[in-house]
This record gives sequence, structure tokens and C-alpha cells, in this order.
Amino acid sequence: MLKKITVFTPTFNRAYCLHQLYESLLRQSSKDFCWLVIDDGSTDTTKELVQSWVITAEIEIKYVYQDNQGMHGAHNTAYQLIETELNVCIDSDDYMPDNAIQLILDKWSEVSNKENMAGIVGVDIFKDGKIVGAEIPDKLASSTLYDLYYKYKISGDKKLVLRTEIVKEYPKYPLFGEERFVPLGILYLMIDQQYQLACLNKPLCVVEYLPDGSSRNIFKQYKKNPNGFRYSRIIELKYIKNFKISVLKVLHLISSTLFIGDYQFFKNNPRKWLTFICLPMGLLFHVYILFKIKK
Repeated sequence: MLKKITVFTPTFNRAYCLHQLYESLLRQSSKDFCWLVIDDGSTDTTKELVQSWVITAEIEIKYVYQDNQGMHGAHNTAYQLIETELNVCIDSDDYMPDNAIQLILDKWSEVSNKENMAGIVGVDIFKDGKIVGAEIPDKLASSTLYDLYYKYKISGDKKLVLRTEIVKEYPKYPLFGEERFVPLGILYLMIDQQYQLACLNKPLCVVEYLPDGSSRNIFKQYKKNPNGFRYSRIIELKYIKNFKISVLKVLHLISSTLFIGDYQFFKNNPRKWLTFICLPMGLLFHVYILFKIKK
């Protein structure tokens, strides 16, 4: 029988911490889920570890190995394989509260206008129980992710539970040669243009920002993955209306283009005049990124 939700986990050399997510899935009060592990080219014991869990058959697990493509490439593979109505990404260094699956299922059953909803947005918490950023107001029934951050000023990472059929409507994240990072948020921004998210002010994920995580190494990521960032900034500039945010995205686009070295600042760029005006500031911003990398 097909489960209701897929928990999918992109992982790369995280055998040392993956057990805490597995153990949290074993503790779930609802077992109406399957776990999809996308091994993005690990060279540690991830494969043997996950296969040992598969053998126990305590929960439904599917393990898929692929050559290293980066987080976005692992998401592409997951979205291609998922067949359940809902899906949620839980990173390999995070885990779920014991009632998270049940909270998701209960909330989704309450949503009456599902055709207008891309899924659910819940909150992340730290291990001490403190919410990452700000709570989602209980009175807020639905919102786009963009409005949550920029209209309602609700800070901090949030956990998205998405309808699989909606995700499949949108383009895959592009792969750029040896680069291994494209910001995942561009998919969510595109979804925001057509769909809302049901708001759930409950913790769905317990997070820990490890030293080898991408969020801790963002300035190095700018240099290592300029094509991915430029692609992202062009999409963001198409949809973002806030002027200050648009300027920041333009500065990032200019810096990414300088890292690429092709000087195509205006190709496919929906904000050409703003980019032209911001070129001097973009150069200074690029120098700032170089400074941060060297620190």
C-alpha cells in the first residue's frame, strides 16, 4: 500500500550522524511514510549503514546511490522517484520530532482547498526546543514562503512539505559541470507564483548546523558555484518586487558573473537597467566576498 508521505534525505559522507534521523523515524507515532535516501556519491560507510537498516524492515526505506551532483542534483533525483502525495526533505544532519509525521497528516486532512495549496509550511527547532527564527502566527492560515519572510517578517528557516504533483510541474535544477550547488529556494519561489502553503506553527524538524554544511560555507560557495548562483539570481529578479532585495540580488549576480569571467551581466537578465546602474557597487561587493573567503 502506497504511503501518504515520503521523507527524503540527500546525504554525502554523513554516516557518522545519519543514525539520529533514522532513530527519529523509528519513533514516529505515525508510520504512514517511507524514507528515500539519496546517496550523493558518499565514500564513507553510508551504503552499508542504510542497507543494514533496510534489512531490519522496521520502516520502509529506499536507498539510491548516484555520482556526486550536489544537494540540488539529489533533490532532482528524489522528485523524479517520489510517488506519494506529499514529500518533505530532512537533511542528513537533522531529524524529526516524534509526532512530526502525524502533525503533517493531521494538518493536510484539515485543508479544504487543496487545489490551491502546494503543501504545508512548518517550523524548525534547535535541539534545545527553541524555534529557529520566529513562530508562524496561529491566525495565519496560509501564505507563500516569500510573503512569510518579506510581508509578515517571519525570520528563520522553515520546513516545507510539498505536494509531489506540484513539484513535478516545475523545471529540474540545472547541473553545471563541476559545480555542486544551486540554491534550492528558486523552486519554492516559482511555486509561490501559483500556490499557497498551509501554515502550521508546529515543529517538523530539529536542526543542527554542522561545520561542513553549506550554510556555514556560503562565501566559498559563491566562488565555487557561480553559474548556479547566477541562474538563481536571474530567476529571483524575475519575481521579486521589493527594491532593496532586488538590488542585493543584482549585486550577487554581478559578483557571480565576475567569478565566471564571461561578463554576460545582461543575458536573460530581467532587470538590465538596475544591473547597469549597480555595476560599480557589484564590483565592490565582489571584492567583499573575496575578502570574506580569505578570512
